[in-house]
Amino acid sequence: MPLHGVLAAFPLAFFVAAFFSDWAYADSANMQWANFSVWLITGGVIMAIVAGIAGIVDALVVGDTTRRRSSLHAILTVVMLVLAVINAFIHSRDGWTSVVPAGIILSALTAVVVLVASWLGYAARREGVA
Repeated sequence: MPLHGVLAAFPLAFFVAAFFSDWAYADSANMQWANFSVWLITGGVIMAIVAGIAGIVDALVVGDTTRRRSSLHAILTVVMLVLAVINAFIHSRDGWTSVVPAGIILSALTAVVVLVASWLGYAARREGVA
């Protein structure tokens, strides 16, 4: 299994977990949940960059990145990273407004995009495209 696939599991887990910790914060108003979200989002961004670099190297080694799934996977990965960085800035606020409503909406969008991008990347890898 390529290194990219292993590293991509981290942003997937971190961004989905950030959504659930935002949800827990919105339900309880316990600030520790918001703190967890910030760390999960930050870790997800860092690991997404590392996985992206590994993905670029994998794409250059494999060579065939012109197929539709691989291209859509790459586009969604960039969208995910942009959403996550904006979300990190939103979560840097203090208190309730760090999560509700913009933070939890961005966390949900990021989680959906990372799930779809991961699925497309996995499907493309299985077909031998990426």
